[in-house]
Amino acid sequence: MNAPVSASPRFDIRLAGINPNHWYGVARASEITDQPMGLVIWKQAIALFRDMQGQIHALEDRCPHRFVKLSRGCVVEGELECAYHGWRINTQGQCSAVPYLEANQKLPNIHVRRYPVKEQDGFIWVFPGDAALAETIAPLALPEWEHLNYIATVSVIDAHAHFSYLIENLMDMYHGHLHQNLQAWTAAELNTIEETEHCVDAHYNAQSYYRIDKIWSVAQLFIPQLRQLHPEPLDVSYVYPHWASRLGDDFKIYCLFCPVDETHTRAYLVHFTSLNAFPNLHKLSPKFRLFLKNRLFGSAQKLLDGLVLQDIPMIEDEQQAYLEKPDRRPYELNRALISVQRLIANQAKQGLNT
Repeated sequence: MNAPVSASPRFDIRLAGINPNHWYGVARASEITDQPMGLVIWKQAIALFRDMQGQIHALEDRCPHRFVKLSRGCVVEGELECAYHGWRINTQGQCSAVPYLEANQKLPNIHVRRYPVKEQDGFIWVFPGDAALAETIAPLALPEWEHLNYIATVSVIDAHAHFSYLIENLMDMYHGHLHQNLQAWTAAELNTIEETEHCVDAHYNAQSYYRIDKIWSVAQLFIPQLRQLHPEPLDVSYVYPHWASRLGDDFKIYCLFCPVDETHTRAYLVHFTSLNAFPNLHKLSPKFRLFLKNRLFGSAQKLLDGLVLQDIPMIEDEQQAYLEKPDRRPYELNRALISVQRLIANQAKQGLNT
């Protein structure tokens, strides 16, 4: 008699790990100054700091002496000095000095892990996986960060929820119902979906009521009776592990993910307003355009922060509901989210094999 074949357990998206073999946006470049900064990427504690030349470095956030956090210390002559006993760890992760080393003692031959790290497009990117693969994969590009025709605004997302809830929120344009007074579009309809091994592109059709070259139209955000709708393509993409979107030609938004663990996700939401609709702007000197770009940085802060404040309670509610009854499944009608979950599962499985 043949033994019964047991069914393979269902993959639980809400417990999915990350694929570490990608670059993760972990901090704004301006946040890393003359002191170390501690952060966590999927249970890996990392200390960021700059050397004497201003170059960025990323080390395991544990002193190899007593395993306290190196980020509690300070940067001395381009090296991390532990706050506990003053041991120094250099940029290679090696112990370089012990203040009370006796004459007959040698420096301990110990080290901590060193992570590939890059400074690009205004952000710090860390590669928490196989360091040998880091140069074969590029971080997500944000070309608008340096472009003189785009004005940036950055908001921080800190949610006590699994990262899958956040990416599903961002890929689901039907949840615009929540943001009716904080967004420039309405009536989204999902059109087509494209899937690859690393990306899900969802193409929506939406009705927009804001035109960047008509400043008065901003009043339509707050007075619905004034809204004059016109069709705009609304494209959103899960470019694993990050997100990108575009509304017509006027707005682009990115979300840089830094999952902390199964119930905590940090991310940077980066909004760009295009000035390409103002042809005379190109006639001005680059120096003045750079001044204007910097002067207008953060001009959409209240709107962007408002979106985040509305979204976080929703995804935290979803997380809490899962923790209370993990076997209860929501009823989903948006086809794009099925594709998103498939990508998360495939990438998580790849991560388990590294």
